[in-house]
Amino acid sequence: MSKLFGFAGSDDFFPGGSIYENPKEAGLFLSLGRHVDVYFPPSKRSRISAPFVFNQESFEQKKQVSINVLPEECLFEIFKRLPGGEERSACACVSKQWLTLLSNIHRDEFCNKNTNLSVKSQDEITGDKAEDQEIESCGDLSRSLEGKKATDVRLSAIAVGTASRGGLGKLMIRGSNSARTVTNIGLKAISHGCPSLRVLSLWNVSSVGDEGLCEIAKRCHLLEKLDLSLCPAISDKGLAAIARSCPNLTDITLESCSNIGNEGLQAIGKCCPNLKSVSIKNCPLVGDQGIASLVSSTSDVLEKVKLQTLTITDVSLAVIGHYGKAVTDLVLTNLPNVCERGFWVMGNGHGLQKLKSFTVTSCQGATDTGLEAVAKGCPNLKQFCLRKCLYISDSGLVSFCKAAGSLESLHLEECHRITQYGLFGVLSNSGAKLKALAFVYCLGLKDLNLGLPVVSPCESLRSLSIRNCPGFGNSGLAVLGQLCPQLQHVDFSGLEGMTDAGFLSLLRSTEAGLVKVNLSGCVNLTDKAVSTMAELHGWTLEVVNLEGCRMISDSGLVAIGENCPLLSDLDISRCAITDFGIASLALADQLNLQILSVLGCSYVSDKSLPALVKMGETLLGLNLQHCNGISSSTVDRLVEQLWRCDILS
Repeated sequence: MSKLFGFAGSDDFFPGGSIYENPKEAGLFLSLGRHVDVYFPPSKRSRISAPFVFNQESFEQKKQVSINVLPEECLFEIFKRLPGGEERSACACVSKQWLTLLSNIHRDEFCNKNTNLSVKSQDEITGDKAEDQEIESCGDLSRSLEGKKATDVRLSAIAVGTASRGGLGKLMIRGSNSARTVTNIGLKAISHGCPSLRVLSLWNVSSVGDEGLCEIAKRCHLLEKLDLSLCPAISDKGLAAIARSCPNLTDITLESCSNIGNEGLQAIGKCCPNLKSVSIKNCPLVGDQGIASLVSSTSDVLEKVKLQTLTITDVSLAVIGHYGKAVTDLVLTNLPNVCERGFWVMGNGHGLQKLKSFTVTSCQGATDTGLEAVAKGCPNLKQFCLRKCLYISDSGLVSFCKAAGSLESLHLEECHRITQYGLFGVLSNSGAKLKALAFVYCLGLKDLNLGLPVVSPCESLRSLSIRNCPGFGNSGLAVLGQLCPQLQHVDFSGLEGMTDAGFLSLLRSTEAGLVKVNLSGCVNLTDKAVSTMAELHGWTLEVVNLEGCRMISDSGLVAIGENCPLLSDLDISRCAITDFGIASLALADQLNLQILSVLGCSYVSDKSLPALVKMGETLLGLNLQHCNGISSSTVDRLVEQLWRCDILS
């Protein structure tokens, strides 16, 4: 046998062994028993010159033999011993299985990487541990997922990836109706990996329910702001869990959550002593009991209250009026069950002493009597906004302004019973603090040819806005010029009845110097009005909007270029402007425009390229949309040369 095999006697047999260092590799070539004696000459190599052909099926089958065959319990223990965040992130990229396992490991479950006491001292280890905890818990990072990107897999990746990079502090999820969306599993991953979470916003996430919110409550105890919109699967149970576990909660927003009601709000009121802001909209189960409990329990800290489209009654307003000691901002919108008595009781509760901003929209209970009571009960009220309240008359508005001695800003929108008497009454009875006045789409505000009573001017008014009031025109503007001599900001957009005569009378009466002027949609104004404005107020003008003034042409731009050195924002969209007007602006050495809009100016052509390039030295924004005379090649040249200017075309 030795002669047959060329055995010289110096080689040995290897009983019970394998010819491969790795026993698993033997299966690729041989099928041997465990106790077969194999002769192997260690000093010789096989003289096979032809390539060895592997069996593909066998190779692929054996290739699967890897760490993945380990039970998840073993992988879990391995991952817990990874030394740092970078290693965990690298492992999370291997497969979804590994990502899922890593995302289910809470930060406290990871073993301390400093296990070798012989290498580092105990003080060094303690310092490193404290540093790691500080880095992971600061919560500086923000993440936002929208639409199809909002999935559990992405949330798991965020949970693992942000843990070692400062910690996740803000998470916003705007879901969709797709099959793959965020569920309770995704929020569970966030709760495990992101204990530093402070802001959570869920919008249109129908697959997230109480289980997911309870997971957040278990570990994200630093949560300060919670925003839930269109989350029908979340009920009082989930909200109560947040309330009990997140005492730092300061801001809560609930919108269109059909299963959240009074019990959840009661829990928030009892368990969240730092609550400062609450906004509730279109939650049908929320009633007086929930609002009353919430407001009364947080009486000393609650500053902002916003209630919209709810079935609450006068009881809730009475509680707000009595317990709203810290409330500074109050918004009431579309409360059909609230009557005049609710506003009256709220004002007479004398609890809203700190109220500064009050907004009422589409409330039938907002009447003359109710608002006057509110004004008397809120001595520090500075901003009042009234929208779509059809029962407010001139006398009620004037009475309100007389009682609100600290009022600085008044905004009325779609209050059609208000006429010029109400407008001029406000100006003469608002004291010396009213700074801003706005009337928007008030159809009752029309020019009256009747003799108006003599009133004293409102020297404090700086901003006047009368927009889209089709009946308001020249005669009203003439009186406003006498009543408001210190105007700086005016907005008369959409006043088609205003002509040069009415606007010029106001210009000549204004003494302080106009700074911002919006005349968009005033189709009857001409170059004469613009030229006069530039001559009288050019040294103070900073922003001018002439969009849609079809009768304004190049001569108006010439006057602007010669008289307005401080002008930084000019909108001449859809005006009768030509290349000559653009050139006149470019030739004005003292003009330093930053924003220029010539949208829809069909007479502006490629010839304006040199002028636009010259103005590009100061321009930061240029709107050339719907300028049919400007070719795409000209736009490309502008984009190339005006590298710091944002160009719309």
